[in-house]
This record gives sequence, C-alpha cells and structure tokens, in this order.
Amino acid sequence: MPDLQTVRFAFRGSISRWFERPAVSLLVALKFTPTAATLVGLIIAGVAAYFVSQGDFLVGGALVLVSSAFDMLDGGIARSTGRVSKRGALVDSVFDRVAEVVVLLGLAVYFLSGPDASQTGVLLAFVAVAGSLMVSYVRARAEGLGVTGTAGFLTRPERVVITVVSLMAGYPMIALWILGVGTPLSAAWRFVDAWRAIGSK
Repeated sequence: MPDLQTVRFAFRGSISRWFERPAVSLLVALKFTPTAATLVGLIIAGVAAYFVSQGDFLVGGALVLVSSAFDMLDGGIARSTGRVSKRGALVDSVFDRVAEVVVLLGLAVYFLSGPDASQTGVLLAFVAVAGSLMVSYVRARAEGLGVTGTAGFLTRPERVVITVVSLMAGYPMIALWILGVGTPLSAAWRFVDAWRAIGSK
C-alpha cells in the first residue's frame, strides 16, 4: 500500500500535467513574472478573507481556490522563464504563509460577532494559524539541520482543499475543527520524524 508521501507526489504530478503546465504557458505568454503571480495570489487571498469575514463563504472559498492556484504557478513561471532565485523562493514561501493566515483571520473576524458568533470558532482559527505556521517551521528547521522534514499530513495543499470545500459548502466550522485539531498534530508528527532522522545521522 503506498504511503502518504507517494500519494501526495502522484497527485501533484497529475495537477502539474493537466493544469499547471498549460496555465504557466498562458501566464508566461501574458508576460506574468513570478513575483507578479505571487502578489496576485496574495491580493486575491486578502479579498477572499474579506468575503469570509462577511459570511459570504461561497465567494470566499472560490477566491481561496484562485489564490492558491497563483501560489502554485509562480514557481512554474520562474522555472519556465529562467528566473529561479533565492529571493523569489523566499518571497513565495513567506507570502504563501501570509495568504493562509489572512484567510483564517477572516474566519476569526466572522466568528467574533454577529448571529454566528462563537468563541470556539475564534479559538480554533487562532490554533489553526499557529498549527499551520508550525508545520512549515518544523520543515524549514529540519531542512536547515540536514533532514527532509516532510513527514505528516495537512500540508499546504491539503489545508487549501479542506478550506475551499468547507467554505463553498457553507460549513466553515468544519474547516476550523479539522485545521485546529489536525495542524498541531501534523506539526508534532513532523517534529518527531525529524527528531528521529537527526538522531540516526
């Protein structure tokens, strides 16, 4: 039975073949730079966060999907145009985290007041923010110490899918429960795996 990483990479390969390559070719033809794609993705995430904060989850979820598409395409544009750089990689990684945090903060704002006000929703949103950042941080720190740090679940693609589907279905609390509980567990799993890998070197 294939492990989680094998399934994840196979899924990524299918997306690349059927969506990423044609979309990258189109954006390159339209003179998009990698940084422009990254900035567009971040701006769309900000607009998505506004709609989410107002309770318009269908529009917000659709915009999160579009934003994540731009987040995915900026690297492809960089490779296709020979503009791969360390600065670009830094901007991409940081802005991806900011885009995710902004959407979760939009959910926190929604649950702060109004007819669906929920302290649980606000708490879960902030835990999801912390957990998502820790998943990325553990990987970055592990790689800096010479190990992969890619173990675990609820990586960025999975979190995007959960967020988009839950929002567009009109059940944002489901996303918050999954992310609020799952991301800290994923970060812990990744930490333990990296700990073991470092100890075996």
